[in-house]
Amino acid sequence: MSVAWRLWRTASGAVMWAALALSGVAVAADAVETALGNGMRVIVKSDHRAPVVVSMVWYKVGSIDEMTGATGIAHVLEHMMFKGTHSVPNGTFSRLIAAAGGRDNAFTSKDYTGYIQTLHKSQLELSLRLEADRMVNLVLSPEEFAKELKVVMEERRWRTDDRPRSLVYEQLMASAYVAHPYRNPIIGWMTDLENLRVEQAREFYKRWYAPNNAILVVVGDVRPEEVFALAEKHFGAIPGKALPERPLRDDPPQLGPKRLVVRAQAELPYMVMGYHVPALRDPEREWEPFALEMLANVLDSGDASRLPQRLVRGERLAHSAGAGYAGIGRGPGMFYLSGVPTPGRTVAEVEAALRREVKQIAEEGVSQDELKRIKAQAIAAHVYERDSMFFQAQQIGTLETAGLSHRTVGLYLEKLRAVTAEQVQQVARAYFIDDRLTVATLDPQPLDGKRPAAPPAGLRHAP
Repeated sequence: MSVAWRLWRTASGAVMWAALALSGVAVAADAVETALGNGMRVIVKSDHRAPVVVSMVWYKVGSIDEMTGATGIAHVLEHMMFKGTHSVPNGTFSRLIAAAGGRDNAFTSKDYTGYIQTLHKSQLELSLRLEADRMVNLVLSPEEFAKELKVVMEERRWRTDDRPRSLVYEQLMASAYVAHPYRNPIIGWMTDLENLRVEQAREFYKRWYAPNNAILVVVGDVRPEEVFALAEKHFGAIPGKALPERPLRDDPPQLGPKRLVVRAQAELPYMVMGYHVPALRDPEREWEPFALEMLANVLDSGDASRLPQRLVRGERLAHSAGAGYAGIGRGPGMFYLSGVPTPGRTVAEVEAALRREVKQIAEEGVSQDELKRIKAQAIAAHVYERDSMFFQAQQIGTLETAGLSHRTVGLYLEKLRAVTAEQVQQVARAYFIDDRLTVATLDPQPLDGKRPAAPPAGLRHAP
């Protein structure tokens, strides 16, 4: 399943949604955009099914923009954004949103940082006022920074260090990339976190948190002109900044296959394979990213797709097996294959089976009937996800911070519809070679009887 486009996924794809997708009928109004004088962009998508609004401020800054030795600073600063300003003291932001009947959250990725509020439409101005305030007036005290840094370190232990499959993925990325910052974990390396200083957070905030590096996305029961007026009222007076140059970076060509083993306490072995593949850069002209997305769906888009049907239920070789294409981002693309062997079987057998399935597509292709069925499911899933206001806003922000236009959403579905069986076969032939491959394996070590740790106090869960 594609990890680039989906927050959640259904394989059932109701017939109604499939019909809408394949006929090209829009399920919501098109987004409308303006730009403030300071360079801040405002994108509004009206959805009048409920008196609710989802407001997101996206900053085009993530772990990809961190300096060597300061990994994790983008995520730490996300935490610090809730520590208050002079006019909105520490802890007040979330209390004000909750008192207005809303919910708030935030997230950091490799490419962006986002801040979310979901409220009754009458409370949108509260959200924008609070976000504009902390865009420029954040208080970064050494004491609060030290406290929050401990929370982040505990979060790293809980999300990664104590989760063997997360460790495997982290090590896979660190090995698959040599120079590109995608090799670093979003949460940061523990050795860097232990040495971060509040001055680094202040510098990062001053460098990147500016209206001309931000996009306000609002989806819900609103009129665009009203949102534009509120955005001008609260953000318009904030001056833009000269942003650092961000040269396009890529990794040096891989010179051969890479393998690594991670030894960690776990019940079952696990393996994940990562192939370097193209990312989406020009939706109008490119076809390979869409064929890779469709290949991922042929392999893993529900119980009837190849990996679950053959490796899990058919051969009973794997307890689980999956595939995914990550091709939406400012950095390089990656295609993943993964599996957990059933008791008595090995990760080597799972790897061989995954290779076999891709090789079969490369040599024999896929039938028109299979592709038609998988395509209908994939497109229906994309359309069904748009029923969520949150997902609509998330999709817009993800595309825009990756350097793609939100107006390509409809084009994306058209390009998926246009993928041919020959194109799926072509990308399977071209990119699934050992010189592009990194394999990470979990070697499970005996459990010591420890219970899984509880999430650290103060941790904001991913939306």
